[in-house]
Amino acid sequence: MNDKRKRITTYNSGIQAKVIEFLYKTELGNKLLKVLIMPFVSKIIGHFMDSRFSLPLIKPFIKYNNIDMQEYEECKYRSFNEFFTRKIKKGYRNFSKNNEDLCSPCDAKLTAYKITEDSRFMVKGTLYDMTSLTRSKKLAKYYKDGTLLIFRLSVKDYHRYAYIDTCKQKRNYKISGVLHTVHPACGNVPVYKENTREFSILDSANFGKVLMMEVGAMLVGRITNYNKETYAVRGQEKGRFEYGGSTIILAFAKGKVTIDENILNNSRYSYETEVKMGSIIGKKGI
Repeated sequence: MNDKRKRITTYNSGIQAKVIEFLYKTELGNKLLKVLIMPFVSKIIGHFMDSRFSLPLIKPFIKYNNIDMQEYEECKYRSFNEFFTRKIKKGYRNFSKNNEDLCSPCDAKLTAYKITEDSRFMVKGTLYDMTSLTRSKKLAKYYKDGTLLIFRLSVKDYHRYAYIDTCKQKRNYKISGVLHTVHPACGNVPVYKENTREFSILDSANFGKVLMMEVGAMLVGRITNYNKETYAVRGQEKGRFEYGGSTIILAFAKGKVTIDENILNNSRYSYETEVKMGSIIGKKGI
């Protein structure tokens, strides 16, 4: 695997970063933020992103983020959100057919952690444990001594995600929260305690009971999972995010996976590893 490394503290610069700094680090920005995080505001912005009035945002977004549109299906978009959730062409995100291979569920920057009673996971500049992340002591106990993988999607990434293995998906659990963005300027804001997230347990053929969680950032609001309870196959699309940077989390029980050594080394030194949907990131546990 190529050792592509980026510091966890590296985020998009430019206009977006300046706006975030203003919202979180100035008195006027704090007052405006209190309005922006209200649910009705997020809904209004969501409706705008779904409308044809958002179409002028597409070309500047592609240019600013240097997105290679050759990878995506040709489409006449009817809104910015339709562009944002664009589909990749067949053949660009293939999953390994080897059942021993653990593949990435999405395009993202990846960090790996070992789950212990005392471990705290650095997620977007904030520390969490399994109990606060899932709001379940039972799940925290089940995944103790296992592996946690955090996939951070940036706004230019492909925002659809897939099942990592053939599995039976159990029900979705939704944890509602205030939609703060995930950015270092948030300071002491407990990002994951504030963000809306969904998770389900995937009873997989090769990696045991896998916890898969989707997390939305500010102004996303909509995590679209296609299924409630179902049977799925490896590489099948599971859902998509609407506009904004977002995160996928996978948790594995002890001994179920062996993560690629490059990814582990990068994570030890607080680097992220760039991965694509379908990239091999580890193996079935021994």
